Amino acid sequence: MQPFDKEYVCDIAKQILNIDSPTGYTKRAIDFMDEEAKKLGYTTGRNQKGNLLIYVDGKDSEHTLGLSAHLDTLGLMVRSIKDNGKLAITKVGGPCLPTLDGEYCKIYTRDGKVYTGTILSCSPSVHVYPDASTLERKEDTMEVRIDEVVHSKADVEKLGICNGDFICIDTKTQITESGFIKSRFLDDKISATALMGVLKYLKDNNVTPQRDLVIMFSTYEEVGHGASCLPEEVEELLAVDMGCIGTDLACTEQDVSICAKDSSGPYDYEMITRLVELSKENKLNYAVDIYPQYGSDVSAALRGGNDIKGALIGPGVHASHGMERTHYDGVENTMKLVVSYITKY
Repeated sequence: MQPFDKEYVCDIAKQILNIDSPTGYTKRAIDFMDEEAKKLGYTTGRNQKGNLLIYVDGKDSEHTLGLSAHLDTLGLMVRSIKDNGKLAITKVGGPCLPTLDGEYCKIYTRDGKVYTGTILSCSPSVHVYPDASTLERKEDTMEVRIDEVVHSKADVEKLGICNGDFICIDTKTQITESGFIKSRFLDDKISATALMGVLKYLKDNNVTPQRDLVIMFSTYEEVGHGASCLPEEVEELLAVDMGCIGTDLACTEQDVSICAKDSSGPYDYEMITRLVELSKENKLNYAVDIYPQYGSDVSAALRGGNDIKGALIGPGVHASHGMERTHYDGVENTMKLVVSYITKY
């Protein structure tokens, strides 16, 4: 297998990770990936919920394989404006709230204004509050301090900030010389990046997949219905999403994870077996694991009534839904497995 364009992959990763796109506010991220796909010469489209579809011609146009990754991330919304000028919050998806204490954020208003702020505990100072260190970090005990001179609800309303405005969290994206990629929302933008790397590889090396491909970047995965509606020609769906790392799991940040079962049940036996065999044949660093607190675009597609087979792979990601980290090796192993699968089956 020819080498992948690492510089391209890392550049796409940095750019897409720095585009705010919590579930329900994804258009800028979708637009970016749409333009990148078109630059590579691919035809694109979108469905009604805003998912991006990228079409790749295969040797066999009678059968179609779907690939998916999601561009929506975790985030917050303004639940209400407090009398003291702070913002009460509500979660978008399932962020690990204690990790958000002290993080910088942006507030996007419906009329196009953007304000900066900080997410804090309601007891933010050890010099003032006896429970500053012990107060449980949850929605009712956390708030946003806006970087504007505001002292009341009326002051905030004059800025144009309203209930339902999105609050987007600073990603702190860094790629280290040792190959680690650390950022919020690697789930699942690092997998979307990997699929862009695959598309670049196909063009650079004049590779044609066995079947037609529809690559979907979905927009509502974090709330459970990202790929619930697929193009009717898709017969199999291979979701690319982060691999989990932790208690009794084999995956590391340098591996491609193959998920045999998650909270939605087992994945397709034949597809998983093929993926394991290809990993062995190509001498990839891989792990097969079970994720009991996990769901994917395949889960949503099956619940949506799509008549498909489905499987799930992705680079190992540490500290999911918190301050996440993976390694370029895990991304590369994922890209290699995807290319191996689409060129053989």
